[in-house]
Amino acid sequence: MRPRLAVLEPSLIGAIVDEALGLLADVGMEIRGRELRRRLLEHGLPSDATGRVQFPREVVERAIVSAPSSFVLFDRDGLPHADLGGDRVHFVPGSSGLKVLDHRTGEVRLATTADFVEYIRLGDGLEHIAYLATAFSTNADIEPQVSDAWRLHLALQNTKRPIVSGAFTEHGVGRMVELMALFRHDLADLRASPMSIFTITAAGNFRYSEDSCQNLIDCVEAGIPVEIVPVTLMGLIAPVTIVGATVFHTVDVLAGITMAQLVRPGAPVLFGGAPATFHMKIASSPMAAIEAQQLNVAYVEVAKSLGLPTQAYMALSDAKEVDAQAGAETFGSALLAALAGVNSVSGPGLLDFLLVFSLPKLLLDDELCGQALRFVREVRPLDDLPTRALVDEVLGQAHLIMADHTTRHWPGELYLPSRVWDRDNRENWTKAGALDAARRAAAEVDRRLATYQPPETDPAILAEMDRIIRSGLVAQTELPAIPPPPDTGAARAAAEAAAAPRRRPNPRRGR
Repeated sequence: MRPRLAVLEPSLIGAIVDEALGLLADVGMEIRGRELRRRLLEHGLPSDATGRVQFPREVVERAIVSAPSSFVLFDRDGLPHADLGGDRVHFVPGSSGLKVLDHRTGEVRLATTADFVEYIRLGDGLEHIAYLATAFSTNADIEPQVSDAWRLHLALQNTKRPIVSGAFTEHGVGRMVELMALFRHDLADLRASPMSIFTITAAGNFRYSEDSCQNLIDCVEAGIPVEIVPVTLMGLIAPVTIVGATVFHTVDVLAGITMAQLVRPGAPVLFGGAPATFHMKIASSPMAAIEAQQLNVAYVEVAKSLGLPTQAYMALSDAKEVDAQAGAETFGSALLAALAGVNSVSGPGLLDFLLVFSLPKLLLDDELCGQALRFVREVRPLDDLPTRALVDEVLGQAHLIMADHTTRHWPGELYLPSRVWDRDNRENWTKAGALDAARRAAAEVDRRLATYQPPETDPAILAEMDRIIRSGLVAQTELPAIPPPPDTGAARAAAEAAAAPRRRPNPRRGR
């Protein structure tokens, strides 16, 4: 049995879906993208006197059936990497950050290309982060109109893992498709083995913006899986209550799923979201609020009742530093996401209402996600039913340390965290420098960056990626310099020597 979590009664889930279908048919959506609106009307969807497009119940129900219950993401080499569906959980760095928390200076500042390259190189080696994301902007040193493609370019150059991404502009998807197609035989091959998920944001107030509409068309036609992500603000643009907010959220997502299926039946779509609460007293919208987490779990239950794969912004924190609040909020929501069976969990590495990205936090979050994944492993007997032989041994020896059952199972059953997570005694902790978790993580970030090994990339592909980026530039004549891979000699030796006091056995880990 797999441990699970539920917050809604089955009959309540049915009532929520029925209410959402009724609102889509009666109230409909404001579709601001001219081309998508034209296509919807051509498919026979009606519009009311105000121009809102209505979604008849039978159209939405057909779209739900048409949408795949699962799909596979492939890596840069075209190999299967992640199967999204069922209760299979994948943790992914969060997206939409505007700044970085520099672990070397403590400064929060606009991010540069060098910052982004360090992030991708760090994330490439993390065990419990399934794939990566274009996590934060690099507008400090690249023109905004190509910044989305530039980040994807940097990611493709420094990792083979799939990428969660998206376009910032109405016509930004095409350039990004060109970049990914360089690693496939042709566009048909890219559609057959997608290496990315793109985010489509529902604007709230039952509306889709021009950018979201065009990006949805471009992604679906190119075969890029999309995640429909409403930013449901409880108490501001959605009801402050869980059931009402879940209805509003479901309306937004089902509209996006329906539009994707009308553009191309069978297009892979994630039922996603990034909810937050709105606190009137301090005018803030915390995404780590416990009510927002409950809404995440609720809409995931709705999605699973419809047989749809899921995404959620969880395993993140609204804290401003890598501190106790950051750890508590991240682990609490990571565990909820794992128990709920969210297929793609966006959030690790993020602080401050999704605004700030931290490399040490990403490293710590990798460990927290690993522990959450550990908790939801299947629970089943492992040579321990019946238990009489184990009882006799402990009574005879006063312990089970040397028991055959222990030596066979402890490497897979007792989880030992990574070097940044402290499970040692105080004496050894003191000898290692008496560092707190944030400082250990910062040191480990630098050690890992010093030992990073880049994937091999055909120089002709690198040159073509540069050409694609340059074709979108308006004023800038030179692209930002991409930091070279670290010297594998002196830098690695120094990093390994610095980390040596904290080395310990690393037994085989189960999930």
